[in-house]
Amino acid sequence: MGDCGSCGTSQGKNAARSTSSRSLSASPPASAPSTSADDLRKPKPRKDIPVKWIVVTGGVLSGLGKGVAAASIGNLLASRYRVIPVKCDGYLNVDPGTMNPIEHGEVFVLDDGGEVDMDFGHYERFLNVTCKFDWNLTMGKVYQQVRRKERRGDYLGKTVQLIPQVTDLIKEWWKRIARLEGADVMLVEIGGTVGDIENELYIEAARQLKRDVGEENILYVHLTYVPKPEHVNEQKTKPTQQSVALLRERGIVPDVIMARCHEPLDEPRRERIATFCDLDKGRALSAIDVDTVYRIPLNFARQGMLRIIEEELGINGTSGTCEKEWTRRVEQLTKQHATQITIAIAGKYTALEDSYASIIEALKHCEAAFDTAVRLKWIETSEAKDLGREMKNVDGVIVPGGFGSRGVEGKIEMVRYCREHDVPFLGICYGLQMAVIEFARNVCGLKGANSTEVDGKTNYPVVDILPEQRAILEKGGTMRLGAYTAVMKPGSKIEKLYGSDEVSERHRHRYEVNPEYHEILEKNGLVFSGVSPDGTLVEFIENPELTYFVGTQAHPELKSTLLKPAPLFAGLVEACLKQQQKKK
Repeated sequence: MGDCGSCGTSQGKNAARSTSSRSLSASPPASAPSTSADDLRKPKPRKDIPVKWIVVTGGVLSGLGKGVAAASIGNLLASRYRVIPVKCDGYLNVDPGTMNPIEHGEVFVLDDGGEVDMDFGHYERFLNVTCKFDWNLTMGKVYQQVRRKERRGDYLGKTVQLIPQVTDLIKEWWKRIARLEGADVMLVEIGGTVGDIENELYIEAARQLKRDVGEENILYVHLTYVPKPEHVNEQKTKPTQQSVALLRERGIVPDVIMARCHEPLDEPRRERIATFCDLDKGRALSAIDVDTVYRIPLNFARQGMLRIIEEELGINGTSGTCEKEWTRRVEQLTKQHATQITIAIAGKYTALEDSYASIIEALKHCEAAFDTAVRLKWIETSEAKDLGREMKNVDGVIVPGGFGSRGVEGKIEMVRYCREHDVPFLGICYGLQMAVIEFARNVCGLKGANSTEVDGKTNYPVVDILPEQRAILEKGGTMRLGAYTAVMKPGSKIEKLYGSDEVSERHRHRYEVNPEYHEILEKNGLVFSGVSPDGTLVEFIENPELTYFVGTQAHPELKSTLLKPAPLFAGLVEACLKQQQKKK
């Protein structure tokens, strides 16, 4: 086809896990028990405080980074309190699973099989929680539930209206999650911008929530935009003023305004926002552009966000060595590196990098772990390429997940180039399938081998639809989704990378390596490094004759963290560095 971290300030509001080692063998396997450092990031619910609520809204325009901002606020508390995030989306789809990645960005898959917004990747990386599908509300889900309740007679014959029936359902949904998860802090992000008609009911529910839980238990944060037009060379606060005015019309007065801007707010602008938006200027914070999103919690803490949370909600973060570890990790990620490698990402959605957001993050995690810069080269496989020229100065290749027939032959040729030239290669989901097809064609001699997704009449369907998927016509939520366990082949490269004989990774696919061709593939040297517990599904492959040629049917990038990079990505980067060293 999406990490955990924490930060703090000198006042002491946060903690993070200890830094992972450069040694791959030292990295805990995905399925291993948490380390003692991890336990620091998994606080038990506090019974001595009522549930606290932080509601994050946005204004002016979308794409300002509400998800990252919300995750960064929660990050300041996550080492001490159980912070549970909820994302509210206005679209009528039940989930984003059937949306074009170019329109909506990456689909993030959860352990429970839920397909959710890519903001959940930020939540998991920053809050050290394993999110659930129920934590993502869409208006499609909400209306679906209202209709079911009406059909069952739950409304006792009353006229079903947007207010109060729909808003009551939204609030109860939030409160139910808080109860079930034992939350100390509920972090509610309302997608879109204030004024969007599709989000009005979420805004109204958030307004009503203050009366339900008490003003001492809720904090409203509004992220807005402060542009600096080139022709005037001055920050302009009018969009922020108008956005806040719209929010106040809906009954919510923000306690904190975060101004998205290219440089920190100057004092006149902070004063102006404070005056027109009716808040202390110390609560007008700068959400400036940063070199890495992992620096954002540090910036918020530095501007006094923890003090504001303490004043409004009566709770504190923590301090200590974890704060220093997080800061050190961020600095390691952003410093000038002595070495640099180039990794090509060969796919068909390269026009929008958000389509591969978690892959990009996983490679950033490797940058910090290996103290090397990772330069990305995007290769659109649906166009004819001179691979010899395209691959010049490329150290490694990732063929990521995808669907459909467009760009398939380009991906297969890319795999072939990597195999024949011993270029470190990682195939993810569809990328594994392309590697199997290439191997079947050019090593096993199965001319025209293909996936039945691409060619339903191929004589050698080495990749075929999962048996349980054959009768399914609807697309949404029908794939093999969520976390599945694989049994690893002893002594294989991938087993050594994970350091475990069993591995759990997340999946999102309908097609698999056809069991009828397992024997011929293995006979010709392809190693099935990991298979499903019943042995029928191939989960990991590798070519032992090459420096690094591996593939997985899973999406390991979704569990990668800044402090513990995904093993297969770490293995790829390490192999690239070794290959580069050999050439010198």
